[in-house]
Amino acid sequence: MSKMRRRSLFPQVVIDRDTESEESSSEEEEEANVVLPEEERVQKGKTPITITLKKVCKVCKKSGHEAGFRGATYIDCPMKPCFLCKMPGHTTVTCPHRVATEYGMVPAPHKNTTNPLEFVFQRQLHPRLPPIKPAYVIPDQVHCAVIRYHSRRVTCLEFHPTNNNILLSGDKKGQLGIWDFGKVYEKTVYGNIHNCILNNMKFNPTNDGSIYAASSDGTISCTDLETGISLSLMNLNPNGWEGPSCWRMLYGLDVNSDRSVVLVADNFGYLYMADIRSNNKMSKPTLIHKKGTKVVGLNCNPLQQDLLLSCGNDHFARIWDMRRLEAGSSLYNLEHKRVVSSAYFSPLSGSKILTTSLDNRIRVWDSIFGNLDYPSREIVHSHDFNRYLTAFRAEWDAKDSSESLVVIGRYISENYDGAALHPIDFINISTGQLVAEVMDPNITTISSVNKLHPREDILASGSSRSLFIWRPKKLDIALPREEKRMVLCGEVSKKRNKKHGDESDDDSENDIFRSKDNSLKQKKLASKSSSYKSRRS
Repeated sequence: MSKMRRRSLFPQVVIDRDTESEESSSEEEEEANVVLPEEERVQKGKTPITITLKKVCKVCKKSGHEAGFRGATYIDCPMKPCFLCKMPGHTTVTCPHRVATEYGMVPAPHKNTTNPLEFVFQRQLHPRLPPIKPAYVIPDQVHCAVIRYHSRRVTCLEFHPTNNNILLSGDKKGQLGIWDFGKVYEKTVYGNIHNCILNNMKFNPTNDGSIYAASSDGTISCTDLETGISLSLMNLNPNGWEGPSCWRMLYGLDVNSDRSVVLVADNFGYLYMADIRSNNKMSKPTLIHKKGTKVVGLNCNPLQQDLLLSCGNDHFARIWDMRRLEAGSSLYNLEHKRVVSSAYFSPLSGSKILTTSLDNRIRVWDSIFGNLDYPSREIVHSHDFNRYLTAFRAEWDAKDSSESLVVIGRYISENYDGAALHPIDFINISTGQLVAEVMDPNITTISSVNKLHPREDILASGSSRSLFIWRPKKLDIALPREEKRMVLCGEVSKKRNKKHGDESDDDSENDIFRSKDNSLKQKKLASKSSSYKSRRS
């Protein structure tokens, strides 16, 4: 085929360059500005394609300005309101909600009452009552870590219900990781369970050696942690890929132990059930959210398992009674302004509701038996993100008897001694106060997945492909430094072994924790020099 014939198969390409961009060479211009004869272009029906190289804003897609992170500072788009609080009139840098979290708290509307006893209690007695709760214990120091443990970003975490040192993790590739952080080096990754994103997982209430997982490949798996053998409870795509309009993905998952069923929800708004005893699908799916929208979260009430809380992309969190579960029969609909990424009942009493929404709000309802028209509090917090991240979720601390402490990662970075770090925030949802912000100078990625241990003062965080275990500083004072470990996996360990000329297969050391090796080398050099001096004398 001649050169002119090959060119006639493609339309004209016009490159529109920015004035600040680098000018192309003469050869590039000749190749880019190939103009076919008008008659030939009309015959082929080809229209010119324009490729622009101008710098545009990532938010509004207009030229003349840029938005996004510049070091540790987030630059707002002038065409949009403040990225943090979503209100006009100021930028994220000058937003008052960055100074203190409690400034963004909206108090609960108090109902007017004619009862004089309640009036006296609220005005005189209630302010004098001391808070009956223990002091918060914040895990604020990295105790151990596994660097690049997963091949893709971490999507969910779960602690073992009986073994305090076992942490399970799922990733975007569908892998299931099991890490014994008590021994640090004992880690296992099962990569043959799911074909794509592992969105949620819960332990079997009758067998702590198996775990249920929901994936975007449309399957529910029950995996034995010891052998890695997986059993499929449900497959919503038995015929494989038949187009995006038919492909079903599973997101929300929870286990109802009273009814012995696994509850899952898909990307079309439907709820499915699978029997734990027979490992089979039960009944027909029920539409619980707007048709065609994702249901990303399910949570059963810890005391009354028939109460189900769901949330999704239709901007609602909904409360259901499983005894009469059918489309449109929700007990209450909690409206939000944007997508609701998580919704949980309080872990002890089950009377409170905590939701996380992409409008940078954490909402709290103090009682499910009270007025649910408006939340008791709205707390402004930075967790709205653009892409390439697992959604932020505010998680309860199950050890807190007052049910007031939650943990959530922060999106907007702060400047800490010249480093752009993304802290993990501990918030008192009763007052809206920021209790603590924990960070480590070696963790420069965003910790979007966080889980508090249900029995010990431990925080597990998933940042990109790595896992970190945090403990309170006071517990680490008595520990020798050589007992701390940071395990390297994948390409990081290979690069480190090449750099240091290490021929061993041990990839469990890290440059940060090499003080023991350095001290041993210094001792060897000192002993060699002393023996040399003795021989000379």
